[in-house]
Amino acid sequence: MTLLEADTALPKRCTTPEAIALFDSLAPVDLNFMFGRWKGREVTTGHPMDGLLNLANWYGKEFVSPECVHPLLFSSSSGEVFKIAPNPQMMKLALGLPIPENGVVKSASMLLTSLFKTEDSQARLRMMEHRGKLSATMIYDYLPIYDIFRKVDENTVLGLMDYKEIQQPFFFGLKRV
Repeated sequence: MTLLEADTALPKRCTTPEAIALFDSLAPVDLNFMFGRWKGREVTTGHPMDGLLNLANWYGKEFVSPECVHPLLFSSSSGEVFKIAPNPQMMKLALGLPIPENGVVKSASMLLTSLFKTEDSQARLRMMEHRGKLSATMIYDYLPIYDIFRKVDENTVLGLMDYKEIQQPFFFGLKRV
């Protein structure tokens, strides 16, 4: 059985080698394919970031043009979707702390995230080669991170986050809104 379900949904949980094999099996995408708003979800692989985006109520990403990308969309408790500016110091701090699963920490995390609201683009989109294929890649403006995308179907991509600080890739799915 493959990691993809019959409805082409991405796996919720798998090992890093399984996620890499799935990623490598998928077709690349071009820049135009990525334009629009996408709802995201983590693919749990045992990565140090597993649960971090969920804790902060991550919504997804928005690609407006090659020069205007909003890499981190979050939603408030009322459902409002907002853009945030990634903060390198907060990223390092968050990765150094355990990720508890309780409402108080989630509420505090959502409040902290809302302090970084912005309307400014925080990334760009380029075609780059990764693992032998040329595909749309999001490059953060202020973090040493690349997100590389591969096509699952016409409305779904698997993303691989390549973060210079952590050797293990982080995986996530995006579904076109």
